[in-house]
Amino acid sequence: MPEFSSTQAALLLAYSLLYFLIAFVWRSVTVWRTTGINPVVLTYDDSAYGYIGRGMRGVLLTWLALAVMAAAVPQMLRWLGPILPVIRPEISALGWGLLLCSLAWIAAAQSAMGSSWRVGIDRANQTALIRRGPFALSRNPIFLGMRLNLLGLFLVLPNAVTLGVLVAGELLMQVQVRLEEQHLSQMHGQEYAEYRQQVPRWL
Repeated sequence: MPEFSSTQAALLLAYSLLYFLIAFVWRSVTVWRTTGINPVVLTYDDSAYGYIGRGMRGVLLTWLALAVMAAAVPQMLRWLGPILPVIRPEISALGWGLLLCSLAWIAAAQSAMGSSWRVGIDRANQTALIRRGPFALSRNPIFLGMRLNLLGLFLVLPNAVTLGVLVAGELLMQVQVRLEEQHLSQMHGQEYAEYRQQVPRWL
């Protein structure tokens, strides 16, 4: 079985930390400092929304733990059910391309959102309906980027755990975008209805 090299492991860990910094920490701090509003509005209750939030945290923490393990104890990767037919240099290169492109796409979408960016559904504050930048092509560009990101992770490190992360993330995000679209429809009414007619959910 081809080994996941120490260089690849170090790059994956560096990328993972950069992803979390850009996709969550940096934008959260920026919005908080400019508006005084905490953009992280996840709930911890037993509702469907709370369940989705806990599931996504589990997906992201599993990804981060896997990246740390790959860098610290790479020999343990062979116990995670490597998917041998996918372990090929050209597939790994495709995976790295998806990781980098999806991160750039996510950062662009977050920038377009400005102070309207949230982690979760903010029912306490009115936010603008963003239609510029990536939002002119996709109603959910950040989630689209996250889906591609998890696919890239699987292609770079194909095993049972990354496949499980990919499938779980896909199912959770499909539900989450529908919850968010329902919220936006209630908040923006006819304007959002027109936007839905003009721009696809994904791409």
